Amino acid sequence: MANITDKQLTARASGKDSWLSEVAIWGHGSLAARITASGERLFYFRYQNSRAERINLPIGTYSRDGAGGTMTLADARLRAQQLASLHKSGQRDIKEHLEAEEADRRAAQAAERARQERERLEAEAAAERLAARLNVRQLFERWATVDLINRKDGGKEVRRMFEKDVLPTLGSLPIEEVRKRHITEVTDALLARGVNRMAKVIFSLMRQMFRFAVDRDLLEFDPTANIRKVKIGGKDVERDRVLSDEEIRQLSRQLPDAGMSAMAEAAIWIALSTCCRIGELLEARWEHVDLENGTWLIPAPKNKRAHKVYLSDFAKTQFRRLHAMTGDGTWIYPNSDEDGPVCSKTITKQIGDRQRDPAKAPMSGRSKKCEALRLPGGKWTPHDLRRTGATLMTMLGVLPEVAERCLNHLEENKVKRIYQRHSYEKEMCAAWALLGERLSLLTEAGTENVVLLRVVRH
Repeated sequence: MANITDKQLTARASGKDSWLSEVAIWGHGSLAARITASGERLFYFRYQNSRAERINLPIGTYSRDGAGGTMTLADARLRAQQLASLHKSGQRDIKEHLEAEEADRRAAQAAERARQERERLEAEAAAERLAARLNVRQLFERWATVDLINRKDGGKEVRRMFEKDVLPTLGSLPIEEVRKRHITEVTDALLARGVNRMAKVIFSLMRQMFRFAVDRDLLEFDPTANIRKVKIGGKDVERDRVLSDEEIRQLSRQLPDAGMSAMAEAAIWIALSTCCRIGELLEARWEHVDLENGTWLIPAPKNKRAHKVYLSDFAKTQFRRLHAMTGDGTWIYPNSDEDGPVCSKTITKQIGDRQRDPAKAPMSGRSKKCEALRLPGGKWTPHDLRRTGATLMTMLGVLPEVAERCLNHLEENKVKRIYQRHSYEKEMCAAWALLGERLSLLTEAGTENVVLLRVVRH
C-alpha cells in the first residue's frame, strides 16, 4: 500500500466512490481518502476501535493549493499522524477527541464572533458619541440663536466675520478638542494680513462664544482663557484723533474733488455736527427726523437709551440735501434694493479708501483717489468726527457734562445717574447750535483768514 499522491486526488472521478489509503502509522491508524461519484475529495483517519471495528473518521476536504478545501495532502498526513499518536497512547477515544476538538473550535468561533460583535457595537457607540459632539460651527449657531440675535443687526456682522476668518479653520473641530494653538492659528492669519485690530476683535468674539459654551456646561474649559489679549496684535492704543480748525477747513475744500457722492459728503458733516455714531446715521429712518422742529430721534443707540438730537442750522442743511434725494422712502440711506439701510461700514470704507498709501497695490473696485481725504494730522475715521464735535463744544465753553450728554454717554457715577434727573435739553440744544455755527464759519468760503475766538455762553 503506497502513499496517496496529489495526482491520484486530482484524477477525474470515475462516477462511483473510490478509496485511497496509506500504510498504517505504527499500526495505530492511517490516512485514507475518498473520491465520491460527484467528484468530492474527502480525507479520513482510518483506525480500529476497542471492538476491532474499522472506523473512518472525516478530518477534512482536499485542497491542492490551500484554496477550495480545508487541507492539503501534507496537512492531512500530519493530522493523521497526530491522531495515530493519540490512538497509540490510549488516553482517549479518537472520536471523542475529534468531537471535543470540534466543540472547542465552535466555542472559539463563537467567542470570536462575540468579540467582533462587541467591537462593532463599541464602534457604533463611539460614532454616535462623535456625532453627538458639538463642533465649532454648531456652537456658533447656538450662540447666534441665543446671544447674537439680540444685537442691533441680529448678529449679521459677527456672522460675516466668522464665516470669513474663523469657521473655515475651526468649523468642523469638536469644541472639546479646540486648543490655544487653534485660536492663535486664526488670529495669526489675520495678523499676517496686517489687520491687527480685526485680529483683536475676532479673538474677543471667539472668547465670548467659548465662555457661552462654558456657562451652559457644553464645554469644561475655555480654550481662550490662558491667552492674553495684549499678545494678539500688541497693546490697544486709545484713539485721540481730533481734527483741528484748519483741518476742517481743508476737509471742506477737499471733499468736492474726492469722488464721493453727495450723500456720503452729507454723512461726514452730519456726523461732525451732531456727534452721532456713523452707524446710527446710516441706519436712520425719515420718520424719526423732524426738520420743521429741528430734531432727530435715535431710538436704539449702542447703550440702549433713546437719544434726541437738536439739529443746528448747519445740520438741518445737510439733512435737507438728503431729503431731496431719499425723502420719499423709509431709510435716509437706503440700500440698492431700498428694502433696508446701507451697510454700516459704507462711509468708513469710502473715507479709508481715500487715505491709503499710494505705494501699496491698488484695491480692486475701490477709489483710485487714494490721497483725496488725507489731512496733516494723519488718518481719521468717522468716529474721530464724533470726538472732534464734542471737543469743539468744550472749546466753545460747553460744560463737559453737557457735551457728554450730547454724545449720549451714560453718567459714570451711579449716584448721580439715579438722583440727578435734570434732562439738560436746553443746554444740549445750545451746545449743538454753537457747534453748528462754528462749523458754518469754518466751512464757508472766504473765511480762511478769519480768526475764530472761543465763545462762552451760559
